Order: sequence, then structure tokens, then C-alpha cells
Amino acid sequence: MNEQQKKLLKIEERIAYLIQIKDFSNWGNLDGFKKNCDTLKSSVFEISEEQLSLEIRRLDESISFLEERAEEQLTPMERVRIVRTPQRFSLKDILENVYEDYTELGGEGDANIDPAMICAKATIARRIKNKPYTASVMVIGQETGHGDEFRNGGSCRPEGNAKALRYMKVAETEGIPIHFYIFTPGSYPVEEYPGAAQQIARNIYAMTKLRVPMISFISEGGSGGAEAVGLSDYRLMASHGYYSVISPEGAAAIEGKVREGEKVPKELIEVCADRLKLTAEDNLKLGTIDKIIYEPQLGARQDDFTFFSKLRTEIISATDKVVLSTKSFRTFRTNEIMRRKSEPQELQVEVPWDLSREEIRKLLRLRSLKYRRMALMGFDGQLSSSEYYYNRFKVKSEKVYYNLRYDIFKTHKKQVRRTLKEVSGEGSVMLRRIVEPLNAVLDFWDRKEDKQPPRLLTQADSVSNGSSRVDPLELTDTYTSPLANEDRTITCPNHEKYGCKDLWIPDLYGEFAGVCESCGHHFPLEHQWYLENVFDPNSIRFFNIEITSHNPLKYTGFSERLDAAKKKNRRNSGNMTFTAEVNGLQIVTSMLYSDFRNGTVGSAEGEKFVQACKLAKRKKRPLLAYIHTSGGIRIQEGTLGVIQMPKCTMAVREYIDAGGLYIVVYDNNSYAGPVASFLGCSPYQFAIRSSRVGFAGPRVIRETTGIDIPPDYHSARNALKRGHIQGIWDRRDFRRNLHKALETMGSPSLYYR
Repeated sequence: MNEQQKKLLKIEERIAYLIQIKDFSNWGNLDGFKKNCDTLKSSVFEISEEQLSLEIRRLDESISFLEERAEEQLTPMERVRIVRTPQRFSLKDILENVYEDYTELGGEGDANIDPAMICAKATIARRIKNKPYTASVMVIGQETGHGDEFRNGGSCRPEGNAKALRYMKVAETEGIPIHFYIFTPGSYPVEEYPGAAQQIARNIYAMTKLRVPMISFISEGGSGGAEAVGLSDYRLMASHGYYSVISPEGAAAIEGKVREGEKVPKELIEVCADRLKLTAEDNLKLGTIDKIIYEPQLGARQDDFTFFSKLRTEIISATDKVVLSTKSFRTFRTNEIMRRKSEPQELQVEVPWDLSREEIRKLLRLRSLKYRRMALMGFDGQLSSSEYYYNRFKVKSEKVYYNLRYDIFKTHKKQVRRTLKEVSGEGSVMLRRIVEPLNAVLDFWDRKEDKQPPRLLTQADSVSNGSSRVDPLELTDTYTSPLANEDRTITCPNHEKYGCKDLWIPDLYGEFAGVCESCGHHFPLEHQWYLENVFDPNSIRFFNIEITSHNPLKYTGFSERLDAAKKKNRRNSGNMTFTAEVNGLQIVTSMLYSDFRNGTVGSAEGEKFVQACKLAKRKKRPLLAYIHTSGGIRIQEGTLGVIQMPKCTMAVREYIDAGGLYIVVYDNNSYAGPVASFLGCSPYQFAIRSSRVGFAGPRVIRETTGIDIPPDYHSARNALKRGHIQGIWDRRDFRRNLHKALETMGSPSLYYR
């Protein structure tokens, strides 16, 4: 093949690439140029060399003009198509061109544990004062491949994310940085153990406190799948990449209420891609990434060696920046960062990437602060200046009070008691006489403190001295559902299987608490029923009610829908946070409920959850997340919604590490992002009978995998079999089971222990 024929083939590739990006073969007369190529190929030996060269030059100039025009007018959806083209660079291309050497871990190719997830021990060359230094790093990320079907387009199965977590721990043990590369449209939605949602939650939970620098680079970041390896200290993004809460096609199907099997209108997909604010520039403005790495015209491809050189420099610079931020030499650190602010440059002093204990503590503090500050502009309802300063004073006072009361006085009292018991048990009668007065003083001290919560009641406690008394752990029965006002019967959905009788609605939603008396099927009940019947009467105190959901992306039509939800519920968000009591035990509760945008989580809901974690941590109270319903992350807030996954998980991790007891109870339908992050990471998860828990709904699973799942695929019973939850609760025993969990689970750090 001569030089002219090679040029002609290259032009053909460029035409095909433009057609893929535009998804329209006749844009800019591309069809005509393609026919010209075919004509020249067929007559390459029939025309003169000069004529062929002239025609190829004209074609090259025309295509170059179209490429420049396409770059200037790129739409968000066209950027999505750029990322999805087979010509796009992949993680294997990065490993071969950015790193000096690498060893793939967990199997290679189609023999891999999950070929869609690559883990590799790699070395990267750094230049310091013109001298080369090699450093070891762990590289983890999704691999889309170039037409490799076995890689599933970068959609990782749960075992792939489990493999990623395994090698994150290896990197932590070895004390080397982790470089994450995100190339995924989303995770593969299966529930079999370890389960898509649960495994993503485990990954995020672990990443919050990994004791090594973490850098991430986003090319294609699709929802929860991206977050499985996305939490990091510094986030880079390709200029032609996208990072989104949902694919534009998925958003269009939801917004257009497109039925399963119907074609989603192309125009609506384009509109949704624009509304989602998924481009690199959008994400930089929103604060969900730290820096953009600019690519060549129409995006970097697998043979773009100049881009790989730039990526290497940026990855090294980002790692240096994270390491330098932990160093105690402030003047040196500031000078280095300022000197390299405009363009990455070589260091003048060697900065090792391994960290000391103090530097690790600072790294974790900075990471926590980074995610705490994310998406703060995504909600309304900030405190006024006077309220802000009062609130800060109150918080600091409470910290001092509760630390003194429970961490110092109570701890010392326990130590004194333990010593006295040992002395009294092993000593002589004379020693016991000395110890008894001290015990009497401690007993008096106990009586002066708050009244201890009642012990765990048993069924035998309902009868005392031959006379019956009210069991305080029975439902309070102070509220009856308005559904009980209908004078008719209803048929249980399990009547054919169990022969259930028709149920009279006043009984069903009255004394039966919405539960079929024959088979135990739970009919849905409104969230008010739980507020009034599960917690002690008059014990609920709401907080952070001023935090208000709004429309940070100016998503068309969403402000009106939010206003309607606020008016209907007389509340400002889909998350109610309050303190309450359960038989005298004080707890902090976060409740996602169905009446407000189907319990979806946005910036306001996430912020309220974080504040609930902080309050529970400060006062050493148990934290209950009761999920009346959750439809996942709110798509109208784009990545401001997605970022709630790591943000809220960070708050939960810090609460649990401080000795908190975190209990999650699912009801009705609980899906997607919240289950795959701050809910799924709880060690104590329960579900109300007849609820459904999972990562993706039946329709998404069918469209993604082509598999028809059984009707009970997301049932609480199956979630229990897979180990995703630890128990199934009957609604009528909610209060009793919750009290039992509060008494028997958690660490000794809680206030009532």
C-alpha cells in the first residue's frame, strides 16, 4: 500500500468518526465525502499520481474544516458519543503509555475475575532536577476495551468492584498512592452476593479512610458505577469526557415517561444531556472535580501520544499536590504549589509519596473537609449571621459538655468501679469494709445522673403479680391512617397462594396496621403513621427544617415540581431529620419519605443527613435511617446529587468510627444511589416485610442485561438470603424490634451504656 492510499484510509476513518459523533451521516455533506473516498479507492490505479494527490489534499482540507467546526459547536450529547467511540483511549492504553511498567493483578484478559475492572501494580517515572525517579503506584479502573465484548463496556459486576477494594487495601498496606481511572457508563445491575449496591457501598466506605493519597481521572463517569472507584483527594477530568448522575437516554426515558420497549425521542435525549450539566466545564463550575485535562480536537484517541504525555505530567503533579498538602513545611509547600499553579513543572526537591502518621492524619482531615464542602450551593436555607454564630457556640458548648460527661467522667467512673470490684472480690473482709463506702458514693452519683433507660422488656413483663399492665413496647396507637376511612373490602395479593380472606379496610388500616392477618403481607402506609406510632408520644423534635431543596442546575420545569411537593407536604425537602425517643432511649433519625419527590436524594437531603450524623456523634446518640421510600439520587441535580454518595458515607464513617450505632430500616421501595452508599454501608440493616431493596429496578435490569428477573428478585426475603440485610421486621413489631436493636447492638460509647 503506497503513501496516498494510507492517507485515503486515514481520511475515511476521520469521516466515520465524525459520523459517529454527529449521529447524522449527512452533516456537512459527510455522505458526499464518503462517496468521494470510495470513488478514489476504486480508481486509484486509473488516475495520475498528481490528480490523486490533489483530490486527497482537497478531501483533507474539507474534513479538517468540518472537524474544526464540529469542535466549536460540540453539544453535551456529542461529548458523550466521543467517549463511547471505539477509537477512544482506554485504561490499557494509559497503562502502556503513561506508566513505565505494570503487572496486571487478579487475572488477565477474559480470564480475569471481572475483565471490566483492571487492577495493576505500576511504576511511573518522575523527573526531579532533571534526574529520573521511579515510584510505585496502584492503578485501578474500568476497562472498556476496543470492541472487546467480554469487558462489558466498562460495566463492572460486583465481583469486579470487590477486586478493586481488595487491591485498594493492598496499596494501603504498602503505603503507595492509588490512581483511579473511571471509564464506565454504570455498574452491572445484579443483586446476587456481593450485590451491585452493597459492594459499591463497601468500596466508598473503605475509600473514605484509606491512608494513602488517591487521585482519580474521569473519562466516562456514569452514576454509582463511577463512585465505586471515584472518591479521591484530587479529581481530574478529561475535557471531552462526561460525569453524570444518569445517562442522557435514561434521563430522557424518565422525563418523557417512555414505556418499556418504546423508542426514546432523539431530540429529548439531546435536551436531557444539556440539562444534566455533565461536561467537564459544568462539573468544574459545580465543584465536583478539581481540574480539567484538555484534549486535542474532538477528543484524544488510542494513539494520541502527546495527550498521554500530558496525562502523565498531570497525574504526577496531582499526586505531588496531595502529598505536599500534608507536609508540615508550610513555606516550602506554599512556594511549590504557587510555582506550579499555572502549568505542572518538575519539583526542585524530592518529595517522597509515602506519608508519616501525622501526615496521614492530615490527609484524612483534608479529605473529610473536601467532601463536606461539596454541593453546599445545591440547597437554600442557610442560617442568618446571628443564628450562625449562635449555632457555632451551641455546637462547641455541646462538644465540651458531652465529651466531659461521657468521655471523661463516665469513663473514669467505670474504671473506679472496675478497680473496686477487683479489690472487693479478691481482698479480705477488711478491704471490703473500706470499699463499701466508696461504692455507696458511686451509687449516689448514679442516682444524681439522668434516669437510666428502662431495660429490655420481655413478654413476661406484660403480666406482673397476677394483674396485666400495658406493654410500653407495643405500638403507641395514637394515629390511624386516613386510608381506614373507606367502607369497603380489599383483596390481599397473596389470596390465591394462601387463601387470604377479603379484608375490611377500616380494620386493615386500623387495628391491623396495614398487615394481612392471614399471610402477613404489608400494605403500604403513609410516613405519618410511623412518626406517630413508632416513637414515644410528644418526643419528636425536628431540626434543620430551614434547609430547603431547590433547583441548582435550573433544570427546566423542576422548580414548579419542587414547589408543588413543598406545598403538598408543608416541608422543604425529602429528608426529615429529628430527635425522638423509643421507650426512653434518645435517638437521632433521618427519614426519606415517598411524598416528596419519591424520597429521592439531592443536595438538601444529603446535607440534612450529614448534619444528623454530626449531631448523633456529638451527643453520642444512636442514628436511625428509616427509609420509607427512596427512588435513588435526584437526577435533576446532576452530579451535585451523585456527590451525596461519598459525602454522606464520609459522615457516616466518621460517626461509626467514633463509636456510634447506625441502624438502617428499609420500607416500601428502596433503590439506587442511597442503597449503594450511605445506607448500604451500615453493619445493621433491616427491612419491613413486603419491602423491596436493590440497586436498579426491573426495567433497568432488563434493558441493561437482557434478563427477565423473577417478580420477587428485590424482595426483603431474597435480600436476607443474599446477606444484604440482617433481618426482616413486621410493621406491628417495629417499635419492639427497634428498641431491642438499640439495647443489644453498638459499642459501649453510647450514652446509655
